[in-house]
Amino acid sequence: MFDFLTLPDDHAITILKKDHERVKQLFDEFEKAEGKAAREKIIGEAVTELKIHALLEEEIFYPAVRQHVGADLMNEADEEHHLAKVLIAELDAGVGDPGHRVAKFTVLSESVRHHIKDEEGEVLPKAKSADIDFVALGHKMMARKKQLLAKGIPADAEHRAVAKSGNADSPAKAAKRRKPAVAKRAPAKRRVRTA
Repeated sequence: MFDFLTLPDDHAITILKKDHERVKQLFDEFEKAEGKAAREKIIGEAVTELKIHALLEEEIFYPAVRQHVGADLMNEADEEHHLAKVLIAELDAGVGDPGHRVAKFTVLSESVRHHIKDEEGEVLPKAKSADIDFVALGHKMMARKKQLLAKGIPADAEHRAVAKSGNADSPAKAAKRRKPAVAKRAPAKRRVRTA
């Protein structure tokens, strides 16, 4: 891993690293939060941060570094984004009992933390060695972020799929439908007396 602190503030990798730190901070706050309102506020903030961050990576950063970093790592990053965006879409739908929302956000945070570890440990160090103007790339990313904050974040394929399914919280709904399993008692074994 390399030292992110030596890069200028408008460097694309510095921008991504700061996003990572902000999201991890929100995940930590969520773990300590008490009460539904406090948790929902953090979920909303984290989801917005993650949607913008994913768009910046997918539209600008990943295409710029994909060839240098390699298909395997970039394909894995794409799939990690997809899984996170499904959970984000379900959280955005705002349905589900509080226990499943907490579980869903917890799974999202674990998945994103894993993604950040992979990205900072493998993708970003490889990307940094590419012959790319990362400051210009950073300026492009910040302009896009400003645009997203001003005009809104467009729905992605995962949001459209969740909306179309009408079943944004299927695990919670399935759990409510299940009848509790009743354990059957095994027949008693006959004891054979020996003399």
